[in-house]
Parts: sequence; C-alpha cells; structure tokens
Amino acid sequence: MIQGPPFQFKQEVLDRFLRYVKYDTQSSEESETYPSTEKQKEFLKLLEEELKELGASEVEMDQYGYVMATVPANTSKGSVPTVGFIAHVDTSPEVSGAGVKPIVWENYQGQDLVLPGDPSQVLRFGENPPLRDQIGNDIVTADGTTLLGADNKAGVAEIMTAVHFFLTHPEVKHGKIRVAFTPDEEVGNGTKYFDIEKFGAKFAYTIDGETRGEVENETFSADSLTVTFFGRNIHPGYAKGRMINSIKIAAEFIDRLPKDKLSPETTEKREGYVHPYVLNGGVEQTSVKFLIRDFETDGLKEKEMFLQKLAEDVVARYPGARVEVNIEESYRNMRYKLEEDPRVVEYALEAVRRAGLTPRLGSIRGGTDGSKLSYRGLLTPNIFAGEHNFHSKLEWISVQDMEKAVEVIVKLAQLWEERSE
Repeated sequence: MIQGPPFQFKQEVLDRFLRYVKYDTQSSEESETYPSTEKQKEFLKLLEEELKELGASEVEMDQYGYVMATVPANTSKGSVPTVGFIAHVDTSPEVSGAGVKPIVWENYQGQDLVLPGDPSQVLRFGENPPLRDQIGNDIVTADGTTLLGADNKAGVAEIMTAVHFFLTHPEVKHGKIRVAFTPDEEVGNGTKYFDIEKFGAKFAYTIDGETRGEVENETFSADSLTVTFFGRNIHPGYAKGRMINSIKIAAEFIDRLPKDKLSPETTEKREGYVHPYVLNGGVEQTSVKFLIRDFETDGLKEKEMFLQKLAEDVVARYPGARVEVNIEESYRNMRYKLEEDPRVVEYALEAVRRAGLTPRLGSIRGGTDGSKLSYRGLLTPNIFAGEHNFHSKLEWISVQDMEKAVEVIVKLAQLWEERSE
C-alpha cells in the first residue's frame, strides 16, 4: 500500500470553502447567455488566478468560463493515464446564493441547529439521519436566509486543496492531473461547451456527492415530456356546446395521475417517477411539462407510454379536443458507459478505503455532468464532497468530510500511478 506524509487538510479546505461560498454564483434557467450569469465568471476568474499562484501549469479560462489547469506528472512511469477532477461553481436557481453568511458549529453534539438569520429554519437532528455520523465533528451551515453553496463549492475547495498539496509534495508520486471548474451545471448545461479533447484526461471524477465514503457510478436515465392539450375557444357568452376548455382537460389529466406512486414525493432509492413541474395554458391550448426518471431506459419508455395513454384516454372524453405528446432525451444512466472500463470505479472505491473509510457504491437520484461526459467518451463517476440538503436553506456540510474528500483525491491519483506499468 502507498505510504505518504500525514494528511492534514482540515484548515486549508475549510478556509477555502468559507471564502468561496461568499461569492454569489447562482445560475439562471431564463438566461440565454453562457454562462447564464456573468457573476459565475467572476468567481471562475478568481480560481484561474489562484491556480496560477499555486504554481499549476496550463491554466486557462476559455470564452465560456471553463477553467482548466494541470498538475504535471512527477513519476518516471510513462504509462500513467491522465486523470481529471471536476467541480461546478454555480449554485441552484431555486434558492438565493447572495450574501451567504457561513457558520461553523464546532464539536457538534447532536443538537438541533437554529439558524440565526431566520429562526424558523432549524436543522433538526431527528429529521437528518446523516447527522448521526457527525457527533464531535464541525458542521457548516448558512445563517438561514440563503443556501450554503456546498453544492458544489465544497468540491471546488477540495480540488484546490488537493492541487496545492500535489504541488508542494513532490514525494507523492502521480501521473498528469487535470482539473476543471465549470459553470451552469445546475441548469443542465455544465458540459455544453466542455472541450474534452483540450481537457485531455483519460478518466475523470466529479467531486459533487453527498455521504462520506460514497462513490456514485450511476444516475437516473432522464427524458422530458410535454403533453399539449388543444381545445376550442369561443366567447364565453356564446360557448354552450361549442367551447372546449383545454385547461379543464389538463386538470383532469393531472388529477388522474397516481396519488401513491410514480411521483418524487412517493419514491426513493431505485424507484423512478413522472413529475409535472410546469403548467402553461389558456382555453385553447394547455401544456404540462414532465420530468421522466428511471435508472433503466426501459423504465423510461414504460412511464412515457403510461402518460401518453392516460392523456389519450382523457381527451377521448372531450369530442373535438386533441392531444400531442413530445419527448426529448435528456441524459442516460452513466453506469452503462462506466462498465466499459471497471477500473475507473474500482480505483475510486479503493482510494476511499485507503483514506480509512468504508466505501459505498451509490446511485444518484438525479443527473451529473459525469453522465454526459461519460457518454461523450470521458468516463466520469462521482465522488462524495460531503454535501447535504442540496438547494436548501438547511444545506450543511462537515469539515471532517471535506478533509476526507481531499484525501481521497490524493489517494486516487497515487493509485493510478501505482497500478500503471
């Protein structure tokens, strides 16, 4: 087993994290620019400058805001593949990321945490099972008026801390390492202009997961589906027997969705769902947008056929009405691609083990930049960053978990070097 110097990352990763979360990098779903908000570029520019100050090479921010850099190889082995580490800088559009006031709750002892900026926001021990594993650790929250931004500035801080370590500890052998920081992941465009060829990694890892010790090798497969009902609009004073109100058709359709299954609020673990999340309409035309999620592609198709049949059955009750269903592919479960080279996941699990943790293979009930990158040829599983309660004013993270995430990054780079000829 690789032996190296003691790993002491706690203060540096915390200091970086507390500094980074104060930058407002919220992305926008309405924007037509890339990145969707200019303030993301301001933070990315900061990271570019910090990477240069640390002594990284090939540091560059391109026109789209992607920041890439290199930690040069320091091994005599010539066959070590280039490995990449990736994190996104934007925070969710759902909750404000402006004016974040982080609070460090040292030596947490299982108490409920009342966030002082808004005392109605209470991080309750009984409602957050992962807190049971944090007794004695240091917990970071926001003050209750914003999200924290651990998703994904924790990953950013962890990668930056690892870069600093590699560049100041030449005795720790590794191949060429590439790092990248990306915008707009939260609005589904994190890899839209990501130049895989320029990045130059053979394998990569996003540092954007939740529980300590977890490596995620699969995501949902995802489609979006839009059901559009067409009615007939007539002046309401002369509408008897002539008007067909598409709003009422859509309402009946939504009412007939299952109440006890197939929804985000009734599913967990490996269960998929159909999720109506946008409704637009008038008398003549009403559309309902759905997120369709399942870990298996066949499961997606079953759910889409179910919605189409339900819509057709409802419309049949309204002579003269019609319906159109449009399906767009979003992304596919990255497990199918990662299985092409099992090492990329196996090494991650071993790195977790060498960091003194029990590795756990997990599934993401959502998507990740790694899913899209994997389907473009860059196999990219996801490694824990320690984030909890994403997109919420009750978001929190453990300092000790961040420290362990840095150690896993280091161990993983060492492992690729060790296992190479």
